[in-house]
Amino acid sequence: MYGRILKIYPGSLAEELELVPGDKLLEINGTRLRDIIDVSFAFADEEIEMLVEHEDGQQEVYEFDKDYDEELGVEFESAVFDGIRHCANNCLFCFVDQVAPDMRESLNIKDDDYRMSFLYGNFITMTNMVDADFQRIKQYHLSPLFVSVQCTNPDLRQKLLRCRTAGNLAAQLDKLEAADVEYHTQIVLCRDLNDGEELERSLRDIVARQPHALSVAIVPVGLTRFRQDCYPLKSFDKESAARVVEQVEAYQRQQREKDGRTFIYLADEFYLLAGRELPPAEYYDGFPQLDNGIGLARNFMEEFAAAVAEADDSKAALAAHKQQDNRDNRAKLRLAVVSGTSISPLMAELAESISGGAGEQVTMVPVPNHHFGTTVNVSGLLTAKDMLAALQDVAGKVDGILIPESALRTGDNVFLDDVSLSDFCARLPCRVETVGSGREYFHALTDWENYSGVGDTAASYMWQSNAAYTKRGGM
Repeated sequence: MYGRILKIYPGSLAEELELVPGDKLLEINGTRLRDIIDVSFAFADEEIEMLVEHEDGQQEVYEFDKDYDEELGVEFESAVFDGIRHCANNCLFCFVDQVAPDMRESLNIKDDDYRMSFLYGNFITMTNMVDADFQRIKQYHLSPLFVSVQCTNPDLRQKLLRCRTAGNLAAQLDKLEAADVEYHTQIVLCRDLNDGEELERSLRDIVARQPHALSVAIVPVGLTRFRQDCYPLKSFDKESAARVVEQVEAYQRQQREKDGRTFIYLADEFYLLAGRELPPAEYYDGFPQLDNGIGLARNFMEEFAAAVAEADDSKAALAAHKQQDNRDNRAKLRLAVVSGTSISPLMAELAESISGGAGEQVTMVPVPNHHFGTTVNVSGLLTAKDMLAALQDVAGKVDGILIPESALRTGDNVFLDDVSLSDFCARLPCRVETVGSGREYFHALTDWENYSGVGDTAASYMWQSNAAYTKRGGM
């Protein structure tokens, strides 16, 4: 086991030691390294003996003193050196099993690794964990974790996950709590399976586990046209989504009356499907599960509103800009805004809110997801091919196009169907920019000439919901 170095940070201890990309970190103070967690804890010592293997196979020992909080200053090729731990389940609703055969290979990885849960917030079922894993979690106090509960009925959980150890959830949560480990939870809600009375039971059981249980996220099952599992799962519709909203709102009110926190949160899709107004920002308690599709739309709206408030007399500036356009006999700036079908009405509403004429300048392009199936309606799962098809009749009639940053792989500017952003832009006759946050959206609409979609990584998921599947990565 080793950590292969991908990058050396300038001015770092690693640079001083003359380490280079490609070097393999094998041991620190006699500790064999399984992942960056081991590296972090071993490197906390002030006296370091570090075993490194260079690319030519030669091994070298580095001995040095350092400050307690001084880091090595490297980026590894992977956060885990002994390989990602794969999922032991065969879930009825697994989104990975529904990915198209021609998509990039990384989308087919079924990870279920408690280390990735601690490091990056990936949800885990814990069905592949053994006593040694819980001992390590306790030893290093790896908290908080993110746990896919799905339901607390042991028999039903075994059925949903199709794994014989899935019924051990309560005992496993007991172990986490005995180690004083906190955890966020997720329920992938499957219509007519773990909703209704089963959801009631699950919520009661998780609420009772406070304060170690930090939150509950309820997300709808995501179904694509590539699903081959014969089990008859059904997507939520307006009526069934409304039932879920009403059921959960009752628990939310109880929780807020009890301790001032909502604790139980619904994915945006439920409100959008049901035609219900999104909860106010304070109901999300700081958005603890934003990456999981919880409060994305409200957070986007809050960012947009903040940008409006910060702009110096923005409406007057827009009016003056329009008057200047009229004096110069110039046509209005025309922009096309691309998004998933679920969020498009909200994008239109925001555009209208900043000027009465924005609706005449901005063309919404809600993109049906023909690749995964039209029941998948979020921006983060759009392909370049579907977006180009939707823009076919629009691109030549606008001055610029805004596309969701969440449809791109972070850092690589590549779409799900392996089309690069540069190739995508080359196929369109006008300027294309990405938008990842409400703040960026405001600036694109009000100052297109100076706007640049630089890609705010902290907001790169703002138009995305995981559709019942969360995958995060990166170092």
